[in-house]
Amino acid sequence: MLSPIVAYAPQEHLSAPARPKAELWRLIPGAVVIAALYLGPLALLSLYLTERYGKLIATALFERIVHGDTPGGMLLLLWTFLGLALGPLAAVRLLHGRGATTLFGPSWSSVRRDFLRVFVPVFGLQMVLLPMTLHGAELRPGLGLVAFVFYLPFALPGILLQTGAEELVFRGYLQSQLAARFRSPAIWIGVPSVLFAWGHHLPEEYGQNAWLITLWAVIFGVLAADLTARTGNLGAALAFHFTNNAVALLIVGVSGNLDGLALWSLPIDLKDAGAARPALILDSATMIVSWLLARLSLRV
Repeated sequence: MLSPIVAYAPQEHLSAPARPKAELWRLIPGAVVIAALYLGPLALLSLYLTERYGKLIATALFERIVHGDTPGGMLLLLWTFLGLALGPLAAVRLLHGRGATTLFGPSWSSVRRDFLRVFVPVFGLQMVLLPMTLHGAELRPGLGLVAFVFYLPFALPGILLQTGAEELVFRGYLQSQLAARFRSPAIWIGVPSVLFAWGHHLPEEYGQNAWLITLWAVIFGVLAADLTARTGNLGAALAFHFTNNAVALLIVGVSGNLDGLALWSLPIDLKDAGAARPALILDSATMIVSWLLARLSLRV
């Protein structure tokens, strides 16, 4: 078996463009640029809704967006990630002297190739496992088939945008900049994965399960970072992330939690340890098997 250092040699495709301006201080204004482009449009939207409809209605509309429990709210939530996607593209140009395309990999063909090599088998696995995962589960109907087909052309690009934005920030930008500065994968895989998980730590939403969900996010970040380092582009990690989210958001969601576009939903209280933890453990096992299948398909 290859050591991580040898297996991660393709990471150099992403790190080499970052090396000329890899000073750590540049990450601070870089984070400011990313946050400004993501949060700025949200603040403007909030201001517009408040001025147009009043504070009470604006607050209710934002709650629908945050919870994603209606088709319109979920679509708006997905497309708010446009600012997050633009953030790292701008940051590398302004602060690191890099071309924005260097965040994706050495070529678009490599990104497309590895995306398809992961998406096809991992999506197939998810579909095969779905009946077994849902066996005996109390499903509730979500969107009707006609409405689902109508929203699908807007939902799929939205999910690609949302997952792509997160991959650009954590694997494309942070991982490549840190790998240009530090030799140890524990740093350039670990730090972005912890930050990725921190963004998923929501005790108010998940109660006593918050730390378990955060741990799930850490593992997910590490696996996505591993695929990125082994291939030297974002294609594999993006397919891994996109497939996971597409199934969770479009096929079977969790009632009242980002299920506005799902065909079915599971009536699980994510604050209830007894109800949610078996599902989270099963989801974690599926995630790890999907990662192994991705590596097998990529032959890395």
